[in-house]
Amino acid sequence: MSESFIEYEAAERIATITLNRPQAANAQTLELLDELDEAWRRAAEDPDVRVIILQANGRHFSAGHDIRSVGPAGGAADGGDGAPGGGGGNGRPPGWTLAGIYEIEARRFLEYSLRWRNVPKPSIAAVQGVCISGGLLLCWPCDLIIAADNATFSDPVVNMGIGGVEYHGHTWELGARKAKELLFTGRKMDAHEAERAGMVNRVVPLDDLRPAARELAGQIARMHPFALRQAKRAVNQTLDVQGFYAAVQSVFDIHQTGHGHALSESGLPVLMLLDEMKARIDT
Repeated sequence: MSESFIEYEAAERIATITLNRPQAANAQTLELLDELDEAWRRAAEDPDVRVIILQANGRHFSAGHDIRSVGPAGGAADGGDGAPGGGGGNGRPPGWTLAGIYEIEARRFLEYSLRWRNVPKPSIAAVQGVCISGGLLLCWPCDLIIAADNATFSDPVVNMGIGGVEYHGHTWELGARKAKELLFTGRKMDAHEAERAGMVNRVVPLDDLRPAARELAGQIARMHPFALRQAKRAVNQTLDVQGFYAAVQSVFDIHQTGHGHALSESGLPVLMLLDEMKARIDT
């Protein structure tokens, strides 16, 4: 039996989805993301579920994408999606193609995040420890974020020649100037700064994180489910009218130019440089 990276529980009108790869700081394999998407679908389709909580086991919410699972050895050369293989020229590892990278990221990193954002039920992310790069693609689609007082948020991929992660929530979550500062410097934003910027709803002591998320979910679950759905739709549709959806799609293509540039310069995808960055993180 294959290892499960996601725990799922539904009780008292609340579905709790838990990332369960703590030994790797909940770094995201393709399998984890597929399991996570299935858990979101399950919660969305359950008529008894009114609120969804996304949380994580271990010290950290998520250290981002596990790049060792993306590539020829991990199956991302064809991604299981029929993307082209090939490669080998110009020093490029066999199986690496820009088309293959695009197919993987369009599905797992953009489509999934947008789908979770648009699930017609309120959702709460409970974040502790580090939330790095791809970790933002998990918490940003949630309607509310509760952060432990030890939480930090960052997207340092400018260090690797790419302008930010695939789902560009930065400008919408933080405002233009704060988004630029964090991207340009790659620095961490702590939970209190994130709350002041409006990205985080509440900051609580680490030991209170899950109880606080559960209490808030219970309060919301007592509301009328149709009214909750309409309230969420009203806010999300307002953002879409302001350009959120079109901007996220456009910036995804800008992100892909980073991979193209790396392939043209060195024959290697920029993704392969992430292991060096992750090695510096104390997990």
